[in-house]
Amino acid sequence: MTLVSRGLRGATTAPENTKEAILEATTELLTELQRANSFELDDIAATFFTTTNDLNSAFPAAAARQMGWENVPLICGHEMNVPDSLPMCIRVMLLINTDKRPQDMAHIYLREAKNLRSG
Repeated sequence: MTLVSRGLRGATTAPENTKEAILEATTELLTELQRANSFELDDIAATFFTTTNDLNSAFPAAAARQMGWENVPLICGHEMNVPDSLPMCIRVMLLINTDKRPQDMAHIYLREAKNLRSG
């Protein structure tokens, strides 16, 4: 079995700019990504979170830490401020070491972010 690093994408929205809403939405997204792709924490090479500029009450990475992602490299940033883009959006890109083919990776888009991709 040969492992390669693959990008795994996901996005969701928070209903409001509060710490609780950001952490809850991020926890839901990470839980669904892990369920759909059956990866272990040791499989994660790095995790990149972004939020739109209207979300700044909490780092999405804090949700991952609360879930036990203690040894996973995490970083957060803001998305480009593109006019008419989806507001209140949290995005994540995980780099996963896996033997899966790109077409076998399940990218997850929840809540209002379902409109960003077909799946």
